[in-house]
Amino acid sequence: MNNNTLRAIIVVSTALLVFALLWQFAPLIERLVIGAGTEPRPVTARGDLAASEQSTIKLFEQSGPSVVYITTLQRLINPWTRNIRSVPKGTGSGFIWDDLGHLVTNHHVIADASEAKVRLNDGRSYRATLVGGSPAHDLAVLRIRVPFDRPPPVPIGSSKDLKVGQSVYAIGNPFGLDQTLTTGVVSALDRSLTTENDTTIDHLIQTDAAINPGNSGGPLLDSAGRLIGINTAIYSPSGAYAGIGFAVPVDTVNRVVPELIAKGRYTRPQLGVEINDEISRAVLKRLELEGVLILKVSEGSIADSIGLRGTQVDAEGDIVLGDVLLSVGGVAVRSGNDLLSRLDDFQRGERVIITIWRNGNTRQIEIVL
Repeated sequence: MNNNTLRAIIVVSTALLVFALLWQFAPLIERLVIGAGTEPRPVTARGDLAASEQSTIKLFEQSGPSVVYITTLQRLINPWTRNIRSVPKGTGSGFIWDDLGHLVTNHHVIADASEAKVRLNDGRSYRATLVGGSPAHDLAVLRIRVPFDRPPPVPIGSSKDLKVGQSVYAIGNPFGLDQTLTTGVVSALDRSLTTENDTTIDHLIQTDAAINPGNSGGPLLDSAGRLIGINTAIYSPSGAYAGIGFAVPVDTVNRVVPELIAKGRYTRPQLGVEINDEISRAVLKRLELEGVLILKVSEGSIADSIGLRGTQVDAEGDIVLGDVLLSVGGVAVRSGNDLLSRLDDFQRGERVIITIWRNGNTRQIEIVL
């Protein structure tokens, strides 16, 4: 091997060694040369929040303290020792209704529970007493005694003038995560939902604001921070949020809750008639009518006092059809649930026009519920 070849090998080897060292220590050399990573990057100035963000933040800060976290318990008895212990049953949401310590939630939140505990926004916890409930409206009223710094009641709005597309805000405790705010819009109005006990709740607000288990009983607010509904149910094949939630409208809440506070229960206005949907459909189909056939009128009822007639059998054994209820307050009724729902839109003592069919003629009668 001559000298030129040896020198070439030495040069190449040296170059490879230098390259390897530079590759290995490149990050250190970079930090030493340019100082990268030794100091946090400067924060870019953001500027003011958007007006919509500011209003949402203000709404949450004002309404959040009025929303409570409800934990229900169930008492179990050991059949051998007869010892009683309380175990967690479920969780839900609620909100302060008035300055007397009443709070409103869904009936299904506290159903079958032995006791309930309420935790306020500031962490204070109180045992609640049940004031009253209406399973037909999925509403319940609890009461807690807060000695000082009582949370303010949620301002009451209106649901009769809601428009599809307007913004809504839900505050609750989904999956036990308290004080959660979700936003959306009114997706639809006047929805009906049949509950597990075959009770139909009408006039529900449909929203795409995220509602999950634990949100039940929490308030649905408009952009002014007013109560427009109570989050009550979701449509979800998987059990989680699927973009369709339902809320009991505040107009129903504001009609039912005062009576629950005063009497512990809500009594729907009644006519005092007996009906059967299957018989009605079969008979009225032949008459080409849509309504509710009255089978019997209860003695002493409002229906009796205004002379409504039930279905009877005459002396010759022929069936004499009774009156057919066609509408209540100008809204058509086609089933027993329709009739109950239409009556529930009014309070006892209100005057309502009902339309009936009798012997081929229609009549309008004013009644006092």
